[in-house]
Amino acid sequence: MIQKLVNPATYTTAWSNFMSSSAAYYKPMFRSSSATPLWHFMLLTSVVMYTASYQYKGIAVQQKRQDQKKALEEYYAKHGGGGH
Repeated sequence: MIQKLVNPATYTTAWSNFMSSSAAYYKPMFRSSSATPLWHFMLLTSVVMYTASYQYKGIAVQQKRQDQKKALEEYYAKHGGGGH
């Protein structure tokens, strides 16, 4: 099992199978000017962007937002004023 996982031919074969099946699926749609490939590409892009935003950098971004919110609350408590 481990030997199969480290063998590059496993991934090469899987990739070529994926590409050939994708071509067989999408080629007629492209020729008929279907919107389905566009929607699939948009969905894939959304999933990739969501994953990149919230899995890889989301923790740091959320921490920074919490720090800024806390700093603003302290500022408003000291100087008056507030949010909208």
